[in-house]
Amino acid sequence: MRHSVSMMSQKLINASVAFFTAVVAMLAVSGCSSLPENQRSDSRDPFETENRKVFAFNMSFDTYVVEPVADAYRTGLPRSGQRAIGNHIKWAGMPSTAINSAIQGKAENAGLATLNFLVNGLTLGFADLMEDETPIIKEDFGQTLAAAKVPEGSFLMVPFLGPRTMRSLIGTIGDMVMDPVGTLAGSGSLQSINQLRTPVAAVDFRARTFDAFNDVKYNSIDPYSRVRSIYFQTRSGMLEDRVSSTISSSYSDDEFDAFFEDES
Repeated sequence: MRHSVSMMSQKLINASVAFFTAVVAMLAVSGCSSLPENQRSDSRDPFETENRKVFAFNMSFDTYVVEPVADAYRTGLPRSGQRAIGNHIKWAGMPSTAINSAIQGKAENAGLATLNFLVNGLTLGFADLMEDETPIIKEDFGQTLAAAKVPEGSFLMVPFLGPRTMRSLIGTIGDMVMDPVGTLAGSGSLQSINQLRTPVAAVDFRARTFDAFNDVKYNSIDPYSRVRSIYFQTRSGMLEDRVSSTISSSYSDDEFDAFFEDES
């Protein structure tokens, strides 16, 4: 009992830190002078000058940290191991999809996500035991806010997290607060796995989109504008329920069409 209380307290602390960080980021950007409408490359991006600086920082971090680790991951880990890790990451996201689907009144999708989480919980999601081919549509709190007609807000480039709108940034924080996996993890090896989930997910995503990501990063005339465009296209697809949580049997560069499918 005492341990459970401690875990819940830690979860609240982590969520509070994330919330504080996000608020500071939004206030910092809000304090900057917006670009005049006629100087923006996209009307949804009033803080483009500041966002480009954050993007440059994120790309530097990717170059010196994430990219080399992802390259070692994709070339050194067997494909079966990569698939197992991908399965676990998708499994850990099922509670968010179930909760947000229920809030939006999408009972069937909520039921499928709950069933997937419970059945695959026998393997912590590393092996997919579900034979049902019905796709599970990814739902997050950002989509829930959109369904409630909350305005999208301005585009933001957030350090480490990447592209967001103000609405989706709040959605990311909401999903962190609602995530039950950390509480269920308890202690020992399960807790360690849960703590590693976020950095491993980042590396896994970067490895799966390695060539396509690098093409945008190194070959685009304006990588920032290209990333922003991809983000809005993908979010639009998610709001139209066109992005599923189904595990692909193989990885390909086609996944770049859902470049930011894990973003809120």
